[in-house]
Amino acid sequence: MKRTHPGTLRNVLATNIRRCRLAKGVSQQDFALEIEMDRTYFGGVERGERNVSIDNIERIAKGLEVSPWLLFKEPD
Repeated sequence: MKRTHPGTLRNVLATNIRRCRLAKGVSQQDFALEIEMDRTYFGGVERGERNVSIDNIERIAKGLEVSPWLLFKEPD
């Protein structure tokens, strides 16, 4: 069965990435450059529009200086 809408985990991931990036005080553009990722692609990830690969999740987590699993943790 093909899904036509993103799952809730994608939204959790996107929200956590945005929260962590803002906590670092860095813009989307600067962060994307820092982790060597296209800014428009990263923006789509952060908005939950992209079905991001595990390799890119690892790259984002490293740039945010957090363990990748924390990006999937729902807020308390």
